[in-house]
Amino acid sequence: MAITVHPVTSTFVAEVCDVDLSKPLPAEDLAAIKSAFWKYAVLIFPGQELTQQQHLDFGRQFGRVESGRIVDNTQQKSRFGNEFSDVSNLDAEGRIWEADSRQREYKAANRLWHTDSSFRFTPGMCSLLYARSIPPVGGQTEFTDERAAYDALDAATRARLAELIGEHCLATSRRLGGFSRFTDEEYQRAERVPQLLVRTVPESGRKTLYLAAHVGGIYDMPEKESAGLLQQLMAHATQRQFVHSHRWREKDLVMWDNRCTMHRGMEYDDLRWARDMRRVTIADAGNSCELAGVKLPARYLAAVAAAVVGKTTAPTAEY
Repeated sequence: MAITVHPVTSTFVAEVCDVDLSKPLPAEDLAAIKSAFWKYAVLIFPGQELTQQQHLDFGRQFGRVESGRIVDNTQQKSRFGNEFSDVSNLDAEGRIWEADSRQREYKAANRLWHTDSSFRFTPGMCSLLYARSIPPVGGQTEFTDERAAYDALDAATRARLAELIGEHCLATSRRLGGFSRFTDEEYQRAERVPQLLVRTVPESGRKTLYLAAHVGGIYDMPEKESAGLLQQLMAHATQRQFVHSHRWREKDLVMWDNRCTMHRGMEYDDLRWARDMRRVTIADAGNSCELAGVKLPARYLAAVAAAVVGKTTAPTAEY
């Protein structure tokens, strides 16, 4: 039986049924999934029984899996290998974290609108998040369609944004979320990287905003002006008409296109209910500026050099 795709709206978010992601996919099913993904940007696969290896194997159908961390894993051991991000409220032994845990403080920024790994020189292309257990109330994930948000901008604003470069840094979003325990080495690894404010998704040709809580400023723009513009764009892109809220079910696998969506986790009683989720993130083909043929300012040459030797492309947004 061929897969079935059930759109939530005509262009954003769809559920995919009649597919078992634990098994190798026929070429026609994989092609249909990719076609749906480029169109809807968020796909929901309910009722999947996946091992970690099967989760990875499906993700690799879309590209190279990211690995590594910025936050030192010697201070918080990972429950999984470096190819997974632990998007849970559990410690290394699978127990609900303590109220004052470093991990809890660090992950508070996940409740801000963001896109995964935009703070890498080579950012994330897509993410695949799998739910092993969920709280009975709260804990939804909201997604916003930055393509539709771009389409809704007036012509003057679109012209103003063309080729503007945002400066992305993990420390920016973590500070906004209240995290204050970076070591000196972690700060050095969390350097600013350039990404375009407006991108084109190559598979669809659609233009999209490329925003995140990781953006701390705009290159060659005064701080006050760039802060005002970024605040205006974030408020615009997260209006309710662009947003879908996903109520998780156990064994949901949800994947989203980081190039044209933002997401945020919603609150739940994280000191009472276990939320066991793990994420695989697939790297993009390159830096957004380079892919668009936009020349990088000299200040970013250090980031380019780090990317070449694998320092900037390694860290991920989670433990």
